[in-house]
Amino acid sequence: MAGLTTIRVGLLGCGVVGSALVELLAGRGDDIEARTGVRFQLGPVAVRSLDKARVAGLDPSQLTTDADEVVDDPDVDVVVELMGGIEPARTLVAKALAAGKPVITANKALLASVGAELFAVADAAGVDLLFEAAVAGGIPFIRPLRESLAGEHIARVMGILNGTTNYILTRMTEEGAEYADALAEAQALGYAEADPTADVEGHDAAAKAAIIGTIAYGGQIVLDDVAAEGITGVTAGDIAQATKLGYVIKLLAIVESTPAGVAARVHPTLVPEQHPLAAVRESFNAVFVEGAAVGDLMFYGRGAGGGPTASAVLGDLIDAAGNLVKGTHATITTGEPATIVPLDELRCEFYLNLDLEDRPGALAAVAGAFAQHGVSIRALEQLDTEPVGTAQTGEPALADAARVLFLTHEAQEAGVRATLEELRRHPDVRSVNTVLRVLGG
Repeated sequence: MAGLTTIRVGLLGCGVVGSALVELLAGRGDDIEARTGVRFQLGPVAVRSLDKARVAGLDPSQLTTDADEVVDDPDVDVVVELMGGIEPARTLVAKALAAGKPVITANKALLASVGAELFAVADAAGVDLLFEAAVAGGIPFIRPLRESLAGEHIARVMGILNGTTNYILTRMTEEGAEYADALAEAQALGYAEADPTADVEGHDAAAKAAIIGTIAYGGQIVLDDVAAEGITGVTAGDIAQATKLGYVIKLLAIVESTPAGVAARVHPTLVPEQHPLAAVRESFNAVFVEGAAVGDLMFYGRGAGGGPTASAVLGDLIDAAGNLVKGTHATITTGEPATIVPLDELRCEFYLNLDLEDRPGALAAVAGAFAQHGVSIRALEQLDTEPVGTAQTGEPALADAARVLFLTHEAQEAGVRATLEELRRHPDVRSVNTVLRVLGG
């Protein structure tokens, strides 16, 4: 392929991102050729239906419902996979790679499940498998992580990696909206799917965390290795109280190195308002890297949407084309499966919200339950003396009950879990309402 100046692109999927990529290839072709010496030519495009209206400039003769036609076309040099899901994407990507065709993908679920398998196929074939758009939309993060930071000891990577949940939490923070209302608004604006489960339960961010962890630490991390907790239990009252305490609640994906291995999880987190991640609003994403030599870095931008995601795909496409012309490829070595530290072994600060019997000695008895399991209380506050409910929560009042908020010092997850189990059985505890982790130093 040495000296090749025209690269023919086969496209698997032409939805929002695929259509935006078609427009970019048409609109930016001359500039790309002037800068790189490569001219992209769009070849066959696999779609689910031939009847759906497509982006202007896409010739109907290029469309096919048979994805294998795209991969098998002898004139296709590079395959772009934007179908989503595991199958048939897995089979098609592996087939293209084995045939010596570089693949660009934005498929986080695929990489978080069988990425190591596909990287091995790509390496054996001597071609690229690139995936910048799979983690943070248009934010150029994977390439710096894979290349610029390859020699850095990375202590921790934290990210706001899901625009839907960040939009919802922003509305709850800035307008006092309840979760259901903020979700409905996100759906009306197209930020959330009709079934938002993958976003709001943390699964989308967990898949991205698995990819980040694999690249950052070299061992294979898959989706099932990432403990995930969503935002459906966060209330406007929790957010208001967090604000009073100097925190902003964000859904964070956290991957970090520990002496025992790699810890990976996704959960709503109280982030100190002075931390850079606290200022990330609306549907924006951000990734915060803590390195031993480089210090702190933050990558910020649009984490989703057709244009930003297609921009990241195009960047990978240019990279792959350049490597194809030179007869080289990027190597991604994942090694053996990473040693994953169970969630129960991690340490963190916690925010807890309890309803207690409003009687003498109740608070002291509950504090004893914390101490019994090695959980030290840093601060506590009783909201006020009115019955729990009414103005505090909008819920029916609970007679003779008091709502108390606890902030703990750093404690082991297993100890906090044991404390919660005891509190739920404790005669002085009406209910355990909210348990959230707090981002410490």
